[in-house]
Amino acid sequence: MKHLLSISDLTAEELAEILELAEKLKAERYKGVVTDYLKNKSLAMIFELPSTRTRVSFEVAMTDLGGHALYLGWNELQLGRGEPIKDTARVLSRYVHAIMMRVRNHSTLEEFAAYSSVPVINGLSNLEHPCQIIADLLTIKEYKGSLEDVKVAWVGDGNNVCNSLILATALAGMEIVVSTPSGYEPDESIIKKAKELKANLKFESNPVKAVKDADVIYTDVWVSMGQESEKRKRLKDFGPYQVNKKLVDVAKEDVIVMHCLPAHRGEEITDEVIEGASSVIFDQAENRLHAQKAILLKLIGGEYD
Repeated sequence: MKHLLSISDLTAEELAEILELAEKLKAERYKGVVTDYLKNKSLAMIFELPSTRTRVSFEVAMTDLGGHALYLGWNELQLGRGEPIKDTARVLSRYVHAIMMRVRNHSTLEEFAAYSSVPVINGLSNLEHPCQIIADLLTIKEYKGSLEDVKVAWVGDGNNVCNSLILATALAGMEIVVSTPSGYEPDESIIKKAKELKANLKFESNPVKAVKDADVIYTDVWVSMGQESEKRKRLKDFGPYQVNKKLVDVAKEDVIVMHCLPAHRGEEITDEVIEGASSVIFDQAENRLHAQKAILLKLIGGEYD
């Protein structure tokens, strides 16, 4: 892979390799092993949107691996004053070894990657969030021992996280049931790609039916960045899709509950569930770091023993 803009940029084999590498890197960190796999390598991190987990995990990942990360706010660059994306891409890619971007529009990533001579990583766009989902699969694998025969129930908005999850479950051979209100389904282009990947994908508007026998329940905010004007309508439409104890109890006894954070406690998920025994949300957040390391090594790290 040259870039990671979409989960579909990976093959099933590459995804499995990244997960295996993330497990090794996580074990090394817990043992206190000092690594310099990315010594003298630099990562530019461009943020058009605010971030906690994406920024910190990528910056710490580069530091842990012996490299260097540069935080670049969109409005601190000439991009914020109208410099063409293609000009910034060609200049930055002569300075650094990879570029991670967190942007509003996926088309921004695609244009940047078209002119960049170094790998471009999608740290979030309106269409996908692949780095998040790779960390999520790592978490599921840790808790379930394998990704085989795992059923994931997505409950809520068919957003960018949902889009990437659909594609990832297809590559990993997992089952996914998506439960959204009418009008909030995942992107049609994603569904088409998933079908091409022979995804085990089902849609069930009733969240109670969707989570039956689920190994994993996953949700996300109902009102994402840029959707604030729709808040009243969204809260009404998504009301029946809250992940609460009553819903969790319908799934398997050993179900794990996931959320990519930040969470709006009391809206898409209750405080009781976040703090409950089924929640793996903070393990999931930690795994952003280990997954990011593996992604960086696969893209710019060369040989890894």
